[in-house]
Amino acid sequence: MLTFSALVAGSFSLGSLAANEIAPTALTALRFLIASFVIGAVALATTGLPKSAARAPWRYVVLGGLFAIYFVLMFEGLKTAPPVSTAAVFTLTPIMSAGFGYLLLRQITTPRMALALVIGAIGAIWVIFRADLSAFLQFNVGRGEVIYFWGCVAHALYTPLVPKLNRGEPPVVFTFGMLLAGFVILTVIGWPQIMATDWAALPMIVWVTVFYLAIFASAATFVLLQFAALNLPSAKVMAYTYLVPSWVILWEIGLGNGAPKLLVAVGVLMTCGALLLLLRQEP
Repeated sequence: MLTFSALVAGSFSLGSLAANEIAPTALTALRFLIASFVIGAVALATTGLPKSAARAPWRYVVLGGLFAIYFVLMFEGLKTAPPVSTAAVFTLTPIMSAGFGYLLLRQITTPRMALALVIGAIGAIWVIFRADLSAFLQFNVGRGEVIYFWGCVAHALYTPLVPKLNRGEPPVVFTFGMLLAGFVILTVIGWPQIMATDWAALPMIVWVTVFYLAIFASAATFVLLQFAALNLPSAKVMAYTYLVPSWVILWEIGLGNGAPKLLVAVGVLMTCGALLLLLRQEP
């Protein structure tokens, strides 16, 4: 899960470099297409694609649509929002997932988990408002952060919908169906942007980002997440989300973009504290 969170963090730093070079719908459609080929090949080599998986295809449309919304709004937000701020918004996803999990699955959050989620959310808000109390009091949040927040709402709803809509399909097959449906939705909706994109003239950073997202931030993280979910309690798996802003800071330093100011790092430390709370064993 440490590797998982580091790979996810890379999508924020690389995504911010490519966000203004290509339409988010076109970029996400290509990413879903490549990821579909990778996951589809893994499914064929392992579980196969059973005919039963084709039952109720509307499930894949719902999940693929939510995931497409998440990624399109992520790259739209990254056009103006710094990677560290967007990663902080991402750490609000667990607390929203807990709410949707209760509504859809009646999943109960323990008091300790609730405390950790609140601490993590406060730390995220501290980073989002760039440690500026006056900006918080005026609710002076950036446009990019607001756009990405709504993408995170879609991601939070996606998480509990997966077990609710799954009918016994292997995870790799279910993910393949979701990715394929997302690609079709994005192609239909974003066809004008796809056709208007001069693919041959795109800078190298776009192609690096696309293949990183498809291979490392999709296929590889899927395998890592499945392995972790089989060996760790779900609360611990979710906890590693709070490491993403810290990894993004390291990515930004590594890419030569510098580190955020010291006061912003306080919020990042709070998200790490939330991680430690969630990693503690329940009595």
